[in-house]
Amino acid sequence: MNSPFSDHKPLLGIALASAGYACFALQDAIVKWLVADYEVPQVLFVRSLIIVLVTGPLALYFRHPSIMKSRYRGTVVLRAGLMLVAWLLFYNAARHLGLAELTTLYFSAPIMVIFLSILVLKEKVGLGRWIACLGGFVGVMVAANPGHSPNLVPALMCLAAGFCWAWSTILIRMVSRTETTLTQMWATSLLFALACAVSLPWLWKTPDVMGAVLMILLGVVATIGQYLLYEGFRHAPASALAPVEYTGLIWAFFYGYAIWTEIPAVNVFTGACLIVASSCVLIAWERHMEKTARAGVSSRSSRTG
Repeated sequence: MNSPFSDHKPLLGIALASAGYACFALQDAIVKWLVADYEVPQVLFVRSLIIVLVTGPLALYFRHPSIMKSRYRGTVVLRAGLMLVAWLLFYNAARHLGLAELTTLYFSAPIMVIFLSILVLKEKVGLGRWIACLGGFVGVMVAANPGHSPNLVPALMCLAAGFCWAWSTILIRMVSRTETTLTQMWATSLLFALACAVSLPWLWKTPDVMGAVLMILLGVVATIGQYLLYEGFRHAPASALAPVEYTGLIWAFFYGYAIWTEIPAVNVFTGACLIVASSCVLIAWERHMEKTARAGVSSRSSRTG
């Protein structure tokens, strides 16, 4: 059974989320490879099916409670719908936008997460988190360096995908208060697979050996990434993890070079440095807040003792 929901391990949450976003960057690279030959719903179906096949037996083995008995089962369904819309919008927009515009627009999501964490979760967002989030966004702008204004409709699609992702992030935080990670992953991916399966009679294309290997790898990477991210939200507030999402851009540059030998320009390295610096600000801030909290507890204990 997973550990209880806690806000007292933000650094652990940041570490888990950072590893999760590294997996997601690899996931995006694999999807980019696959969608050149296969339709997005087919790729998402196989990905989701593998997650279900992995997490379902594990949830049963560890006797995790059924999501059907949860008061958040409606929230899980809503989150699955949001994620499906986000995926479809993002990867369809990718057919019309360059990587620079696509990345810049989509990475508005962490800013939206911070605003939603205030409005929905009533989290207190300190100065350090705001600086880290805004600094990360500036870094993305510098790294992406859009050369011209993007097309309006694909741009709106990408922004809408970012908003859906931001809302799903908030919902993860809410559901993680009571539900285990494996249960959430199983239920969400099952709904995801069922939704995508509806279109398969018209879109299915039997994959070749390379396509099959990539689809299986996609499912495995997505499973690991989701688990790490869900666990991250169990230990740290959504507003604290929002800036960490920017580290995915650095991994995307790494995978781009490793797979397609793409060499980032000077502005990319500059933006990456800003993103790393923002993450360092976030870590320093969280450490400061932890020390302050411990000092306050010690002070109260000494007075009552």
